[in-house]
Amino acid sequence: MFLPPFLIEKLGCKWTIASSMCCYIAFFLGNFYSSWYTLIPTSVILGLGGAPLWSAKCTYLTIAGNSYAQKAGKIGRDIINQYFGVFFLVFQSSGVWGNLISSLVLGQSPQQVEISEEDLKCCGAYDCITAAANTTAFKRPETTLVYTMLGIYTGSGVLAVLLIVIFLDQIKANEVESEKETMKKKSPLSLVLATFRLLKDKRQCLLIPLTMWSGFEQGFLAGDYTKSYVTCSLGIHFVGYVMICFAATNSLSSMFFGKISQFTGRKVLFAFGTLINLSCIIALLLWKPRPSQFAVFFIFPALWGMADAIWQTQTNALYGVLFEKNKEAAFANYRLWESLGFVIAFGYSTFLQVYIKLYVILSVLVVSMVTYGIVEYMESKESPRPPTPVSKEVTGAPDQETPL
Repeated sequence: MFLPPFLIEKLGCKWTIASSMCCYIAFFLGNFYSSWYTLIPTSVILGLGGAPLWSAKCTYLTIAGNSYAQKAGKIGRDIINQYFGVFFLVFQSSGVWGNLISSLVLGQSPQQVEISEEDLKCCGAYDCITAAANTTAFKRPETTLVYTMLGIYTGSGVLAVLLIVIFLDQIKANEVESEKETMKKKSPLSLVLATFRLLKDKRQCLLIPLTMWSGFEQGFLAGDYTKSYVTCSLGIHFVGYVMICFAATNSLSSMFFGKISQFTGRKVLFAFGTLINLSCIIALLLWKPRPSQFAVFFIFPALWGMADAIWQTQTNALYGVLFEKNKEAAFANYRLWESLGFVIAFGYSTFLQVYIKLYVILSVLVVSMVTYGIVEYMESKESPRPPTPVSKEVTGAPDQETPL
C-alpha cells in the first residue's frame, strides 16, 4: 500500500521493476535452506517487492498504451487491453515453463504410488481435513533434485533482471512529461496518501470484491484443487503437468481476450468468465475424483485458466481506464485487495473442507459481479454523449479525446 507510489515516483517504472524482481531472487535463495529463519524473512522481502513490481508494471503498460494510441490515432482503452493481453500471454506462459521444469526435475525421483480406495474417499469436495490420508503421495523429493530446481529458478531470475536493466526503456517521453512534473510537485507522503484517498472513489470501493475474487480463485486452484483433487487422487508428481495445462490455456486466452475485447467490450467477457467459473464450481462440488478419470483432471484447470485470463487482462485494463489520472494509487489498491484475497484463501485453507471453500468463492463471485455491474452502470451514466453519431467517439474512453 505504501511502497508503490513512493518507489515509482523516485525510481521510475523501469528501476522499480528491476529492484522488485531482486526480491523474488532472494526468496529463491531462501529456499535452498528451508527453515523458519530463512523462509519467513525472505517471504517478507518477497511481499515487499511484489506490490511495487506489479503496480509499476501496470503503470508502465497503461502509459505506453495511451502513448501509442495517441500517436496511432486509436482508442486508448483498446490499446491498453491489447497490451495487457500480450503481457499476460508471456507472463502466464511462465507457468508452462516453470511447471515443466519442476515436473521434469522432480519426476526423476521414483515415487509412483498406489492410492487405495480408502484414501480416495478423502479426495474431492468432501475431503478429510483431519485425516493424514495419502502420505505417500506427499513424499518429499530428494534434496539434490530440489537444489537443481531452485538453481534453475534462481538463474532465470537473475537473467530476467539483466534483461530489464539492459533492454527496457525508462518512460520519460514527451507525452508523459507533464504527468511527471505534476508528481514531482507532490511530496512522497502525498503520493502514499493518494492510495488511501482513492478509496473515497465509489468505483474503487465497488471494485474491491472483483479484485479480491482474483486472489480467491487463483488461491483455490493453486492450493486446494492441486491438493484435494490432483495430489490426493493421482500423486504429487502430476501437479506440475496439471498446472501446465492451466498456464498454457491462460496464456493463449490472455492474448485472445485482450485482442477481441475491442469488439465485444469488457462486459461480455466478464459475463463469459463468470459463466465458466460458475460451471466449474458446481461441477467440482458434484465430482468425485478417481484416477480412471484422468482427462477430467486437466479439463478443470484448462477452463479455470480461460476464465482467469479474463479476470487478469480485463480487471487490470479496467483499473487503467477508470483511474487513468491516478494509475499508481489505483494499481497499488489493486494489488492490496487481490493480495488480501490470497491471504484469506490460504488462511482458511487448512481449517475448512473443500466444499465450504467452493461455496465461499461462489459467494464472492456473485457479489463481485453485482458490484462490478454497478460500476458499469455508473460509468454509462457519467459518459458524455458526443454531439455527432461517430462510432469511434461513442466507443472511446470517456476521459480521452478521440484523435482526428
